[in-house]
Amino acid sequence: MEYLKKNDKIAIVSTARKISESEILPAINKLEEWGFEVVTGKNIYKTDNQFAGTDFERAEDFQLMLDDDSVKAILCARGGYGTVRIIEKLNFKKFIKNPKWIIGYSDITVLHSYLHTKLNIPSIHATMPLNFLSDGSDNESTNSLKNALFGNISEYQVTDNEFNKPGFAEGILIGGNLSILYSLSGTELDIDTKNKILFIEDIDEYLYHIDRMMMNLNLSGKLKNLSGLIVGGMTDMRDNTIPFGKSAYQIISDIVSEYNYPVCFNFNAGHAEPNLALCFGKPVQLSVMGNKSELKFL
Repeated sequence: MEYLKKNDKIAIVSTARKISESEILPAINKLEEWGFEVVTGKNIYKTDNQFAGTDFERAEDFQLMLDDDSVKAILCARGGYGTVRIIEKLNFKKFIKNPKWIIGYSDITVLHSYLHTKLNIPSIHATMPLNFLSDGSDNESTNSLKNALFGNISEYQVTDNEFNKPGFAEGILIGGNLSILYSLSGTELDIDTKNKILFIEDIDEYLYHIDRMMMNLNLSGKLKNLSGLIVGGMTDMRDNTIPFGKSAYQIISDIVSEYNYPVCFNFNAGHAEPNLALCFGKPVQLSVMGNKSELKFL
């Protein structure tokens, strides 16, 4: 699948929560500044309670962009909730013959999982239009997205974390939002983690929920056969009046402690700044060393 070049067409659609024109205008302007032609779904500004239009309208927008050969990438406007409600309404037959980059994070993990599990087609986990700075300036997240679109990501370096487990691994990078991956367990979109390098992140979850979701991954065998694990932001975690007693990182560290693969914590991706772009479905090398970690895209 080819990376983008200047004058290519990028579509913005919303598969989940509603979005306004003012919220994505900075992204439109920035993408045009990068040299892209930007088109938006015809239903993108519609509302149906919390959603960006009805399930049919959101699916219609996405389908039109999937089928349009002139569109080289589809950038999801934002997350929230709702992508899982339209996934079975989409037809990827034409997309398979002429694949294009699908980009987003959080709720967009549904699409990443579909592309990985059903189609074996890569995608980009990265910042979305809602997150672009309103003053039109760049930051690490938008610069990282730009590099990913043009195929200029080679490697990332991460500072050491007390929970890191040293080692070296190679494998296909997969994953996304932990809550979404958990919600897809037992479905046709349940990810295959064997010999893969798994990335996870989450936001606004109770600590015992993190434990429950990680236990699900462990009991279902998804952690046992990994090549490596990358843990991104665990942002704005919550606790009960009676504390759970562990941080999110400690919960994850304890559950994977019996395995021998490398584990990298505090990777700068997820619901925080910076949210570095990751190419899912592509081979990577993960090196976790004493003072730093490296993720290289092959």
